[in-house]
Amino acid sequence: MSQSLRFLLNDEEVALASADPTATLLDYLRLKRRLTGSKEGCAEGDCGACTVLVGRLKGDGLIYEAVNSCIRFLGSLNATHVVTVEHLAAKDGRLHPVQQAMVDCHGSQCGFCTPGFVMSLYGLWLTDENPSRATIERALQGNLCRCTGYEPIVKAAEMMSRTRPSALFDPLTQEKAAIIEKLTAMTTGETLALGDGERRLIVPGNVAALSEALSAHPGATLVAGSTDVGLWVTKQMRALSPVIFINHLAELQKIEVRPDHISFGAGVSYSEAMAVLKDEIPAFGQLIERIGGEQVRNMGTLGGNVANGSPIGDTPPALIALGARMTLTSLRGKRVLPVEDFFIAYGKQDRQSDEFVETITIPRPLANSDFAVHKISKRRDEDISALCGAFYLERAEDGRVKTIRIAFGGMAGTPKRAKAVEAALLGQMWTEETIEAARTAFEEDFQPLSDWRASAGYRLLAAKNLLTRFYLETTGKPQTLQRFTPEEA
Repeated sequence: MSQSLRFLLNDEEVALASADPTATLLDYLRLKRRLTGSKEGCAEGDCGACTVLVGRLKGDGLIYEAVNSCIRFLGSLNATHVVTVEHLAAKDGRLHPVQQAMVDCHGSQCGFCTPGFVMSLYGLWLTDENPSRATIERALQGNLCRCTGYEPIVKAAEMMSRTRPSALFDPLTQEKAAIIEKLTAMTTGETLALGDGERRLIVPGNVAALSEALSAHPGATLVAGSTDVGLWVTKQMRALSPVIFINHLAELQKIEVRPDHISFGAGVSYSEAMAVLKDEIPAFGQLIERIGGEQVRNMGTLGGNVANGSPIGDTPPALIALGARMTLTSLRGKRVLPVEDFFIAYGKQDRQSDEFVETITIPRPLANSDFAVHKISKRRDEDISALCGAFYLERAEDGRVKTIRIAFGGMAGTPKRAKAVEAALLGQMWTEETIEAARTAFEEDFQPLSDWRASAGYRLLAAKNLLTRFYLETTGKPQTLQRFTPEEA
């Protein structure tokens, strides 16, 4: 068993014999190491001012991803390479092309957000030699600027791709072989355990060790991406112990694409899932593109979004509508259940204290079926859903509804199917009259709450209108139906 948390920080090897399980990377950088380029703007993964890159081994290679250091815990960094803005410039003081482009394009005013933008752009620079405008904007979704209006920053991104230096200039390119060697030496496969009592931190060496750790510490907090758990600490000041970190487990990051289904390990990140789903189930892939920003998608996981049971999680409605199933694992064995059955009540899921989510399997939609998912939020990018609706439809040869699954998040205490609406549609002709009649069944399924994201009336009407939108999308008819009635208004 390993007794120290080891990672690379810029060009230095770090070994920590103790670490608080909820210590954030940002606090470590600023308070312990005095690397103050990374800023704290929101402490919840929204603004991107704290962005750093984290490199990890993947297969035989090394990949770097932009992450929010304000909600990234130290315990998740074992055998990784943390890169901060201080590492970019050359030893003689010359700016990195990413930094120089920001200067030349006047991409910085007050400067507070600038290091985060630079690191997001650096992550893009490492992975795409000629990014499109859309790719640039997607890479910057998770970075907020209050001064420049973004256009100079986008121009800087375009400029940096035109002035790529030789490999000898960039530190990560120059040192890649040495970094891989060092990270490989740190990847021992041993379980890391630090501290005790209220400061217990466990990094299992493999899935079998994870089962053993959960059996020994039932009810421990499992942390994969920490895009939600991080806020339990930074906003709610919750003490979490013991904490078991699982973001490094390759067994939970497998993706299998089969003729009849797609299987994702619970540790597959949103970014990795999106790359597959945009080709295999495009509507689902487009939804994931609207989850957080690039940093959140690089950290957050598909399994974590289900396992935490949030009623406004974005992926459960789509998974439920598609008939997805999940595998839960413990030392006692495995069990499989539909994703929709996992959610029991608000804050309560069908997971025993010694179990973890291992895989999520999505059946492929049948030929000639229709699937859509729509997220309603105050802003398009990097926002939490007011509600999210997913629809799956199969029609018989005579046009009648053969199979219909409709699921919503944000409408109840859990992600939930609209079974009364489904019953009103099943066996009926897929017509405007059928849809209009089924709209009245929404009140049987949902009694939504009012909060600062939306009123109950808005949520109910929006849900009805999403059903009508799905009908229009599947029939190709122009959107001429009257959506508001005196009763609904």
